[in-house]
Amino acid sequence: QVQLEEFGGGSAQVGASLRLTCTGRTLNRPGMGWYRQAPGKSREYVASISWHGGGDRVADSVRGRFTISKGGDENSVILQMNNLVLEDTAIYYCAAGDTAADVRNGWNPVWGQGIQVTVSS
Repeated sequence: QVQLEEFGGGSAQVGASLRLTCTGRTLNRPGMGWYRQAPGKSREYVASISWHGGGDRVADSVRGRFTISKGGDENSVILQMNNLVLEDTAIYYCAAGDTAADVRNGWNPVWGQGIQVTVSS
């Protein structure tokens, strides 16, 4: 069973950057990604990537500001968040799946415990 752990959350001001790291990748779950859940809202897809190459995508709501990449240690996935806005405030969850498409579609993913990101003006 994959055990995912998120690092790097916290508080930031509008326009600043934060980097989230998820560790715990396994060969059985090569699809990785991020979701977020804002207060009072449902969990929404943010980004996904495949360890086999390609498959990196981000949601329209964060395109041009967020990027997803594989960590240099081959055991982590990074979400680089630039030019943060107030609407980025949420709990961010790492997800793992059989493929990047499975993660993007929310099909039976394994979830991390989540990490808080708070953006203030």
